[in-house]
Amino acid sequence: MANSSPKNIAKRVCEWRVGLINCGQKYLTAERFGFKINATGNSLRKYQIWLIEPDPHDEDGVYFKSTMGRYLSSDKHGKVMCDSEEPHDEAKFTIEVANDGSGRWALKNACHGYFFGGQGDDLRCFAKQVGDAELWTPHLAVHPQVNLRNVNRKRYAHLEEDELHVNELIPWGHDALITLEFKELKYAVRSSNGKYLHRFGQLVPNIDDDCLYTLEYHSGHIALKDRDGKYLTAVGPQGNMVAKNKTVSKDEKFILEDSQPQASFTAHNGKNVSTRQGVDVSANQDELTGKETFQLEFDQASRFWYIRTNQGKYWSLEAASGIQASCESRSEKCLFEIEWMEKGLVAIKSAENGRYVTAKMAGNLCATVDAPTYKENFKFRLMNRPLLVLRGEFGFVDFKSSNNEKVECNKSSYDIIQVENGEDGAYHLKGGNGKYWCVEEDGSISASGSMPVDFYISLFDDAYFSLKTKDGLYVRGEQSGIFKANGNEIEKASLWEY
Repeated sequence: MANSSPKNIAKRVCEWRVGLINCGQKYLTAERFGFKINATGNSLRKYQIWLIEPDPHDEDGVYFKSTMGRYLSSDKHGKVMCDSEEPHDEAKFTIEVANDGSGRWALKNACHGYFFGGQGDDLRCFAKQVGDAELWTPHLAVHPQVNLRNVNRKRYAHLEEDELHVNELIPWGHDALITLEFKELKYAVRSSNGKYLHRFGQLVPNIDDDCLYTLEYHSGHIALKDRDGKYLTAVGPQGNMVAKNKTVSKDEKFILEDSQPQASFTAHNGKNVSTRQGVDVSANQDELTGKETFQLEFDQASRFWYIRTNQGKYWSLEAASGIQASCESRSEKCLFEIEWMEKGLVAIKSAENGRYVTAKMAGNLCATVDAPTYKENFKFRLMNRPLLVLRGEFGFVDFKSSNNEKVECNKSSYDIIQVENGEDGAYHLKGGNGKYWCVEEDGSISASGSMPVDFYISLFDDAYFSLKTKDGLYVRGEQSGIFKANGNEIEKASLWEY
């Protein structure tokens, strides 16, 4: 755990994107043509996703924006529309949580005071009282692997002593990865060791009713309520996560943040790059701790990376082309290009002088080489994804419904994949059925192996990576769900949100 408060930390708060499920178990859907809406969606796809935008002048007011960029609204007669390009008075709603323990939301039009509901094509916003037809279950549409930050403590939840403790200043390493699983219209909180958070605070291997929570929206924050109406909070000096109070204050509110990639680098001398010795970045350590783990923050404009330490300092090019971790804020001298070489190796080039980073005899890093050799190759290891959830352009990666071994990529649900480290930068992927991913004769991926198979990861940016087999083929997805290792180059179909 970091022990000092870093400055200018790049936090990526998740946008509130949700699906809304009605009493008939159908999703609210924005049609592609005519800006019409209905409640006919069978699963959470593109046109079932709604962005919740807070009203900047009203703490309780929100707007629902479709993927076509139009706002849901209602006139005084209860007619609902989704055609406005800008938020306005009739498009503002408030969210009220049902008092029946289901966690469902009632959406009340702030302008006219009526509740929105209905089924199929018959949607209206004219109910004075909330009935079953006016209640909606929220289904988060963000990537389910996040960092969880408590609003009051300003600390992150992480795995510690087989419990979740809210006491980490910076979410660092695999222990800070939280996976939110959507089960039975509720949520389970899964720690990085694969166990689930019980409402009494312990971590357990299997889900039951004591591990399921309803999700509430509170001014851009999340609150999770157990089956007895108590909210998860942080208790005691260690901040143990437990369901305790029946009212929501700052202690019960959490912020969802994207979990950015964190990695280790091993130099040609077999030593891990570290900042344990101070500001100098050197390849001189045998073990892997927080000081040998670095967060990669992608700069969209330059397509380069910032590399940050667990003390909140950035790698930078300094005097005599040496690499130090002394910058508290980003600048051009902190930008590096990462080139993906064969089989888990990377070369790192300074954007400032255009030269590659190498490890000298004593291990200290400097950017002095014009063309990379084996001495400029570093073994890259992604450190904070012991569990993986993958999503492509057509949906999540999960098992085919009729086959618990064949893997497809157009699913609305997801398999949680266990990641094991192989040799020389390879990864072994194990499906939720306990079997290893392998490549069949036709190139399709199945979780049917008894022995591990090597896969290699190349980060495209801090949200997507490509997956490559030892034969050099990229894993691609198709709209039909076909998930095969048959690509010769990185393209949109071979990028996976992680």
